Amino acid sequence: MMPPTTISDSAKPRLAKGVRLEVDSSGGKGVLLYPEGIVELNETAHEIVARCDGRTLGEIVKVLAEEYDANGAALAVDVRETLSDLRQRKLIEFK
Repeated sequence: MMPPTTISDSAKPRLAKGVRLEVDSSGGKGVLLYPEGIVELNETAHEIVARCDGRTLGEIVKVLAEEYDANGAALAVDVRETLSDLRQRKLIEFK
């Protein structure tokens, strides 16, 4: 398993096969649906996963930093940790 810091800025995260990002109609929270179950996402994770659409990790961090007026370096750590956790759970893969 790769530690989060080793995920390259040029890596392109995407949902794993069979995984869908949806918004739960009852609570309005982002969820990942997959054949074996469902994972509820916090707002930050939802914002990250929603951008896993072919963009590189570096592009995702840049967009989020601009949108939330956040420190890019600190945000990059959070994005890598979130994606690393989801990859360990086989919900995200990298191209």
